[in-house]
Amino acid sequence: MSPKNAFYAQSGGVTAVINASACGVIETARKHTDKIANVYAGRNGIIGALTEDLIDTSQESDADIAALRHTPSGAFGSCRHKLKGLDESKAEYERLIEVFKAHNIGYFFYNGGGDSQDTSHKVSQIGEKLGYPITCVGIPKTVDNDLPITDNCPGFGSVAKYVAVSIREASFDVASMAKTSTKIFVMEVMGRHAGWIAAAGGLACEKEGDAPHIILFPEVTFNQEKFLAKVDHAVKTYGYCSIVVSEGVRNTEGQFLAEAGGKDAFGHAQLGGVAPVVAQLVKDNLGYKYHWAVADYLQRSARHIASKTDVDQAYELGKAAVELAIAGNNAVMPTVDRVSDEPYEWKIGHANLADVANVEKMMPAEYISEDGFGITDACRRYLQPLIQGEDYPPYKNGLPQYVTLKNAGVPKKLDTTFEIKK
Repeated sequence: MSPKNAFYAQSGGVTAVINASACGVIETARKHTDKIANVYAGRNGIIGALTEDLIDTSQESDADIAALRHTPSGAFGSCRHKLKGLDESKAEYERLIEVFKAHNIGYFFYNGGGDSQDTSHKVSQIGEKLGYPITCVGIPKTVDNDLPITDNCPGFGSVAKYVAVSIREASFDVASMAKTSTKIFVMEVMGRHAGWIAAAGGLACEKEGDAPHIILFPEVTFNQEKFLAKVDHAVKTYGYCSIVVSEGVRNTEGQFLAEAGGKDAFGHAQLGGVAPVVAQLVKDNLGYKYHWAVADYLQRSARHIASKTDVDQAYELGKAAVELAIAGNNAVMPTVDRVSDEPYEWKIGHANLADVANVEKMMPAEYISEDGFGITDACRRYLQPLIQGEDYPPYKNGLPQYVTLKNAGVPKKLDTTFEIKK
């Protein structure tokens, strides 16, 4: 049987290491040309498949593909577009099959988080229903670290490292000025429902008095009275108070403290910034001068401070996805399986997409301190290995050197166009 082409796409919010997974996919596929003729990438995720806007990765040199390993963001473009059920989105699924047939695509690799793994699972089911066999393998990626079964998700370890380093460095700044100036620093991090990123800030607190003094988790209902008492105690004891707050913190009514109204493309509530809300709350009730910062895209694009563990795992999961597919596995996702904490050892496993799709992994209760404002030793044992090691990109003229691919388009074969419904 002649080899089929593969389709690879990036989905959802990008990370410092998603391109390392792309590198793993493409480099591994190039070693198995008896099974995979070429890797076509979707320009802007699944949108590229629906609009027949494919990128020919064979036009990229081995050196440029290798450089993806140290380049942040999504080299082929990502998107937030969720395929619904087959009955609701029949036209989209039929279009995917039409494009796959036209370009002899027999493998589908989708690199993303929870919604993306749901899409991978759905695409794995349509081949049989619509009469076109397609091997689907999801590749985990999410800074939120909320996919089940896998020990952790590529992208998270590097964000965790960035957050822990940033809150430590900023807190040194605040401490030095606290006597006559700012006494409160609030750093907002990502995490709509799961507090993994906020928890990572706790790694900077290695002894009594170290920052951050308070962490606000989505899993813990915000109690204003307890929070203000904790802030006041920190200022009076240490001279200042550093706070890490997750964007998804909710009040006693279950509302996001920072909900701005409206929905994103995946149907999630849009959040408007919780750091200024928390900072102003302290000012209004305690009178302390404050500064706040929102890590936002900086935390997920900071390849210059990426965790080596994260980079290595991202690459190996991309490689494993190809190996699983050519071995005949369908509707699966490669996983990181932890073997031991100290020394940290891990191996590659895999899970069924049916067990991954639409399942969100929250912070375990035993990872959050009894007062709800910090992390436990168990949490520290889990997190610490994930930020280990440095994997610096090459530098030139004082700046990191990242690759920009040609992203040459594949000639279209279909006469019809397809309109994406928003």
